[in-house]
Amino acid sequence: MSRLKNDTFLKAARGGKTNHIPVWYMRQAGRSQPEYRKLKEKYSLFEITHQPELCAYVTRLPVEQYGVDAAILYKDIMTPLPAMGVNVEIKGGFGPVIDQPIRTYQDVERLGQIDPEHDLPFVLDTIRLLTTEQLTVPLIGFAGAPFTLASYMIEGGPSKNYNKTKAFMYSEPRAWFLLMEKLADMTIAYVKAQIHAGASAIQIFDSWVGALNVQDYRNFMKPTMLRIFSELKKENVPLILFGVGASHLIMEWNDLPVDVIGLDWRLEIRDARAMGITKTLQGNLDPAVLLAPWEVVEERVSDILTQGITQPGYIFNLGHGIFPDIKPETIKRLTQFIHEFKQ
Repeated sequence: MSRLKNDTFLKAARGGKTNHIPVWYMRQAGRSQPEYRKLKEKYSLFEITHQPELCAYVTRLPVEQYGVDAAILYKDIMTPLPAMGVNVEIKGGFGPVIDQPIRTYQDVERLGQIDPEHDLPFVLDTIRLLTTEQLTVPLIGFAGAPFTLASYMIEGGPSKNYNKTKAFMYSEPRAWFLLMEKLADMTIAYVKAQIHAGASAIQIFDSWVGALNVQDYRNFMKPTMLRIFSELKKENVPLILFGVGASHLIMEWNDLPVDVIGLDWRLEIRDARAMGITKTLQGNLDPAVLLAPWEVVEERVSDILTQGITQPGYIFNLGHGIFPDIKPETIKRLTQFIHEFKQ
């Protein structure tokens, strides 16, 4: 039996009319919250995500504090990789580090597949706990897209230019497409398990795919993304695709069977609509604006909301995740402002 009292986010994701503008924030769980910082003094990210009660607490905290219209599961896009045989360490202030990056076809061949119920029960138990006992808003599950995951697996960590990733893609196409196949298999299995456990929507983070030009995206990535979303579409939950610096790819995304396109702050909503994007749009305030005086925040947000509500199918979000130094009271005030904005 559904516990949902607020399904505004789901209605908007499907292109429907809503009584208020729905809002949630990437990285709303953690980062800027003092309660979370206190937990992080004792536990690592992986330690929190492996404890369903604790992970559920972190996930639902922003819903209780800010009044947002959806929760997003607290975890990392790297969470399923250890089950494939990838040794990942999350270094604070730096990001994921992989001590044995992929270099050869044989490295790709060695990667295993996952059985989510067996390999990632803590993720699924957290989802069940949240959706059956705790949340009254939809829970968004998520996964990293194959290009973004591959970039960490090949670079060994964060990168500014993704040169090693592209070089591998260009020079080892057989290995590249095998890697895409294995990561797509993992993503489909992982996301379906999240949905079956109770997630009401899914966001695929292709955070770094903006490093590719349109031609390379079509050749090296689009078939994989089409396969993933075609499989996930069968589950009948809203599907969101988001990337950073990927405005040049959104017409390619518009072809995919996704319901929502998440914009970063580089492309205005009116320009996306003028390009012919008819899907629900999500976004897209530059999170740095939330460090400015409130009158600046209000002006920027009003402009985005005005653009967003010109047609049904709009969800407010940031153009990337919440920074640690953004004050929780600013996020709460912003949420209230969006909910009260006259459509």
